[in-house]
Amino acid sequence: MMKKVLAISILVFLIGYAVFYAINPAEEKVGVSEGSAAPNFELTTINGEEMSLADLKGKKVMLNFWATWCPPCRSEMPDMQKLYDDYNGEVVVAAVNLTSSEKNIETVESFVNELNLTFPILLDKKGKINNQFEIISYPTTYFIDEEGIIQTKFVGALTYDQMNTFIREL
Repeated sequence: MMKKVLAISILVFLIGYAVFYAINPAEEKVGVSEGSAAPNFELTTINGEEMSLADLKGKKVMLNFWATWCPPCRSEMPDMQKLYDDYNGEVVVAAVNLTSSEKNIETVESFVNELNLTFPILLDKKGKINNQFEIISYPTTYFIDEEGIIQTKFVGALTYDQMNTFIREL
C-alpha cells in the first residue's frame, strides 16, 4: 500500500513538473556557444552609423572578428566581400574590428578602402565586444540564424566555400 502511495505521489509530482515547464518555458540561454542566443551589442560602423545585433534579428548573420595586423583576417576579406555581394542583402556580413589593437583608425579605413569592402565594418574601440564574445584568436566567425541563435563558431580563416556552406546550413 505504501509503495502505491509513493509511486502515485512521484507520478503526480512529475506530471505537475512537466505541466509547469510546458506552460512556463525556460528563458532563452544567452551566451557565445553554439545553440545559445548571441548576446546583443551596439557598435558604430566605420561610416559612423550605429548598428546592434538585435537590429539584425530575422536575417542570417555572419559575424566576423578581425584586425588589420592579422594575416589570415586579411586573406579572408575578399571572400567575405564576394559572399556579401552574392547574397545581395539576404545575409548580413558584419566584421567587428578590434580597433583598440590597431595603430589608428586610419589604418582600418585604409585597409577597407584598399579592398573596396562594402559590408558593415564595426569598430570595437575598447575591445568590449571582443571580450563579450570571448575572442582569443583572430579571425573568429559566428554564424547566427534568423532567430539570433549561434549555429556555428569557426576559429581561423574561412574560404568562400566554407562561408557559403555555413550560411546554407543556417
